[in-house]
Formats: sequence, structure tokens, C-alpha cells
Amino acid sequence: MKAITPDLEYLSTRQSAKVLQVSLGTVQKMVELGELIAWKTRGGHRRILVSSLEQQLQRRKRAMRQKTTQKCIAMGIFRRIENSHELMESIQFWQLKVEMEIAVDSLEGLMTAVSIAPDLIFLDALIPPVEQVHLIHYLSKNKDTQRIPILVDEGFIKLHPGVISLADQNSYGIPLERPAQIKEDLENGLISQNPLIIGYPATDSEADASLNLQNRHELLEPIFIQALAKKCH
Repeated sequence: MKAITPDLEYLSTRQSAKVLQVSLGTVQKMVELGELIAWKTRGGHRRILVSSLEQQLQRRKRAMRQKTTQKCIAMGIFRRIENSHELMESIQFWQLKVEMEIAVDSLEGLMTAVSIAPDLIFLDALIPPVEQVHLIHYLSKNKDTQRIPILVDEGFIKLHPGVISLADQNSYGIPLERPAQIKEDLENGLISQNPLIIGYPATDSEADASLNLQNRHELLEPIFIQALAKKCH
């Protein structure tokens, strides 16, 4: 891949094709699909934003790393840092090799997920239900994350859509849609009929209180593997 000259804000279609090592037609298709950000000059010449080219190069590097290391790249969004420590300790016992990015803030987690495009996204059971709804809604609508499996607490999946009545009172600092729009999407199966939403038994529930850390990882590892299989399809 050709390096991008520093300090440039945009490149021509031909220059962009050289950077990405693809044809002009492929660059044009990437623009049409929204994978590259571009605009046209008064003379009708297309200009590609350099930052969007750099994002494409980073995605390629991540894809190559995943193929060569055979690792699962995961994104975990947590309410408390202690919960992330527990999951990370569990992962050490797994046969599945997992490289996990951690966020204890929903907005940070969303930004990181969009940036790294992980193999799967794990939402901590302690994240408030309304906040989880907004997270799932945003992740399901964003072109960079909409095909990524999302692991959520089984109890949350069964939650009544009425939780959205609280949405206008809770922003959590994450991008919000109109409550009415989210409620409509919920009724249309945003969570209940979404094959990329996968439930896991909450590790902090009363039913699991007697389970030690090693037993918990035995429950979660096959669910991670199931999520990876969903992404492959």
C-alpha cells in the first residue's frame, strides 16, 4: 500500500486508487457505498478525503492481523472497570484467543467500535437497559458496525420495549435517536428478531453467584464462538 503524503487533506480518484492499490472503478464504488468520503469540484473532478483513505488502510491492516494471528478481536463496553477485569481473567483460560478492547464509557465504546470494527461487541449486564437499547440501536444503524454480533445479557433481551418511555430522560452522552423511532425499531424486531443479538447468562446474577471464575469462562467461551460463526455468515 502506498503511503499518504503528510499534510494533504484530499486526493484525486487516481491518487486514491494508487494508495489503496485498487482500480479507479473500485474507488468510485467505495465512494458510492459510503466507504470513502468524497465531493466534486466545480470542474466535476472527484476529491477523496484523506482521513477516510487512512481509515480504509487501518481496516485492511486489522483484517490482515486477524487472518495471520487467528485471534478474535472483541470490544467490551462496561459499566464498571471491575467487571472488565473479571472477563479478562476468564479469557486467559480459553482455547479461543481473544484480543479485547475495553471501554467503561458508552460514547467511548461506540467510537472505538466504529474505529476498530471488531469481530464482536460485548455489552456488560450492568449497563442500564435504556442505555443498552441506545447502544444497540446506534451499532445496528452504523455502516461500520451493523454486521457485528452483539452479546447482551439474556434478561435484557426479554425486557419489554416499554423501557423506551424513559429514553428522553436518559442520554448517557451517546448519540440518540428519537424515542419514537427507537420504539418503532424495537417493535420491528431490532433486538428480538435480530440474529446478530446473542444472549449470555449474566455473570453477576443470583443464579450464577455460586459459580467460580473458571466456571463462568466455560459458559461464555462457546457463546463467543457462536457469535463469531454468526459473523462468518
